[in-house]
Amino acid sequence: MSDRPAKSLSESLRPLLRWETGLALVVVIIGIAGASVSSSFFTSNNIFNLGLSYGEIAIMTLPMTLIVISGEIDLSVASILGMSSALLGFLWARGWPMLGIFLLVAVVGLAAGAVNGLLVTRLGLPSLAVTIGTLAVYRGIATILLGPNTVANFPVTYTNLGVNAFPFTGNDLTYSAAIFIVLAIVFGVVLHATPFGRSVYAMGASVEAAQFAGIRVKRIKTILFMTSGLVCALAGVLLTFRLNTAVQNNGLGLELAVVAIVLLGGVSIFGGKGSVAGVVLGVLAFAGIQNALFLTNFNQEAAGIVTGALLLLSVFGRNAASLSSRLRQWLPAGRRGRGPQSPAGITGTTPP
Repeated sequence: MSDRPAKSLSESLRPLLRWETGLALVVVIIGIAGASVSSSFFTSNNIFNLGLSYGEIAIMTLPMTLIVISGEIDLSVASILGMSSALLGFLWARGWPMLGIFLLVAVVGLAAGAVNGLLVTRLGLPSLAVTIGTLAVYRGIATILLGPNTVANFPVTYTNLGVNAFPFTGNDLTYSAAIFIVLAIVFGVVLHATPFGRSVYAMGASVEAAQFAGIRVKRIKTILFMTSGLVCALAGVLLTFRLNTAVQNNGLGLELAVVAIVLLGGVSIFGGKGSVAGVVLGVLAFAGIQNALFLTNFNQEAAGIVTGALLLLSVFGRNAASLSSRLRQWLPAGRRGRGPQSPAGITGTTPP
């Protein structure tokens, strides 16, 4: 009887100990700190600029979330974005109609994701190595398409999508932010409320167990990589219209921010754990920290330090138990489970 109240208390506190709950508290603290360092932090103009600056990054975090939960990773996301941007500019400069360009860019994004997925699932190559390789390949294709050239002067109808507010939302929500919200709902429903989502979690927890359960692991992982390619191609189009510029290095280095946000959002780097809600909070936390530092005239050339620190903190914080277990496995057998050592030079036996 005496253990029952304690057990009930622990069960009632369990939701408060979730990573997402702590991250929501961090977002609130960031908001308070940002408002204290700058009166512009919560202004309509600043919120709109946040959507402009981080909209494409936020969109790319959604397919990355499912890929990491499944036990894989895709480091080519920013290169697919850059390749799509370069292809858009290349075709526009040659007089292609914009709707035809959109169709081809979508097909190329799907194909790029399919290459990643097939190399991982059919050849059994590690996704980390595969996507590092295709990161360079897709960025090289962008360089071949445009070289040192810059393509601009896109139709105003489309460039307005990148810089104007989304209708019926006042002046706070950009098109990219609105698209992120819609896609977050779609990805959240798919991951948390469908058999497909349960299969993604099962693969991340144990590929062997998922295969024994009849889950088509190779097909699902290929679909995830293809979805990532398509979404990143969309992000490339949005970025091009926002900048009104297509160059071969658009989006260079954004993959680090995407991975940092996903891990900050509570997705385990070992797979099998995470949520779309956590990643949405991760986007808010990441963008809020970066924006607060910008408003305080923080050296933007050193902003990478913040990204790297968040990446390390999220990995250690979310996976502390797993890392501790692996560390114990790495220790020599003679040093694991051994009690206090006798002083140097003193030996003896334990009395019966």
